[in-house]
Amino acid sequence: MVTGNAPTHTLTLPSDQEIVMIRVFDAPRALVFKAFTDPASIPLWWGPRSTTTIVDQMDVRPGGTWRYLHRGPGGEEYGFRGEYREIVPPERIVYTFEFEPMPGHVVVDTVTLTEQGGRTTMTVTSHFSSREDRDGMIASGMEAGAAESWDRLAELLQTMV
Repeated sequence: MVTGNAPTHTLTLPSDQEIVMIRVFDAPRALVFKAFTDPASIPLWWGPRSTTTIVDQMDVRPGGTWRYLHRGPGGEEYGFRGEYREIVPPERIVYTFEFEPMPGHVVVDTVTLTEQGGRTTMTVTSHFSSREDRDGMIASGMEAGAAESWDRLAELLQTMV
């Protein structure tokens, strides 16, 4: 996604089983971390603007589970779920991600937050079990979906600063 002449994020494919996306936010990392771990914040930024996100479960601790539902404009619902593997406030979150209509295709996401000068660089490394799963995720439009979610997150963070 591009705002003006500057891209808002970068996406690279460092291996056959990885996607790495980077986005910089004009907010301290403690706020970015909070937006990722506060169930009240998730519906305000997670997912496309055309859907409503419902937090069904969110137990932010190693071994805790999460489950979100997207409700589309026609009432259709899609579930996403996973398990938190590592929580290191305010710098790192590791969790699994699975789209419920496609069970068994589990992604391990590592979110790393670094702060410099009040700005936070978020690096999300997604590790897939196969190249086919990685390529399927790319083909699904995930980059545009992530960009839209992160645009929404940037907007939310400006209200939290």
